Amino acid sequence: MPQDQLDGLATFVIVAEHQSFSAAATRLGVTPSAVSQSIRLLEQRVGTALFNRTTRSVSLTEAGVQYLARVAPAVRELLDATQDLGDRGRGEPAGMLRLNVPRAAYMTVLQPILMRFMAEYPRIDVEICIENALVDIIGRGFDAGIRFGNYVERDMVAVAVGPPLRVHVLASPAYLAAHGTPQVPAELATHQCIGMRLASTGQIERWDFEKDGERVQLTVKGRLVLNDSAALVQAALDGLGLTYMINGYIDRLVADGRLVRVLADWSPALPGLTLYYPDRRRVPAKLRALIDFLATTRGTTATSVAGTIVT
Repeated sequence: MPQDQLDGLATFVIVAEHQSFSAAATRLGVTPSAVSQSIRLLEQRVGTALFNRTTRSVSLTEAGVQYLARVAPAVRELLDATQDLGDRGRGEPAGMLRLNVPRAAYMTVLQPILMRFMAEYPRIDVEICIENALVDIIGRGFDAGIRFGNYVERDMVAVAVGPPLRVHVLASPAYLAAHGTPQVPAELATHQCIGMRLASTGQIERWDFEKDGERVQLTVKGRLVLNDSAALVQAALDGLGLTYMINGYIDRLVADGRLVRVLADWSPALPGLTLYYPDRRRVPAKLRALIDFLATTRGTTATSVAGTIVT
């Protein structure tokens, strides 16, 4: 096979991951024109357009989608192998670590340890994409993702991270003073319950409760529906109603008296958060460093909470 058949493949995969020539150029440390030229030569070699280009967007053509599915796993293996050799030579993990996580996982697991992790591993750069929808981390070029364990596909390697989780109903003191405090889940029917629209299903999240073996699931109602955890917390702080939220997000706000837990004896345990990545024989050193770091801090990461983003 002619050597030039491999030219531009890494550039192609990185452009596809970022859907941007300029972002790919930044990651590769070259100019956007160099990226554009590399893709142009690759398209000439394979005989078809791989990207649709406009002044505002870059997206894969149908041929590009099919080509990416075939070449991306091999290209990433080659890049990881090169990175690992470099790590051994330098004696420390290095490179760009790309993670895809929902906001709750970022605030509960990553935000509390991020400064210490980056200080301990100065040669690892971190890119975190926060989105609540389930995504194809392989197709999007992420090294790993974090989700609740029951949402992780079985062909992924899964590692439990973060503290044990329970879900809580919360409201501001002002809301409770004006509307009263529910004593049992059924009384939520007379309250403003702030809904969360789930990105995974498009449905409004149902509220689950459990006490002494009794389980209750409610379809709550209220005038406000949101699709972002931070917005839910802020709405509760603003006195707009009751919200349904995991610990880690709200611990400090409760400790400070800005939010009040209600129905505390009805709070069910949740499946814990899980870091997951493709089932490969070799884990990149940069990802192994994060996994090991999280293992040493598991159970303590909830001490720094979402008060840092909710004012």
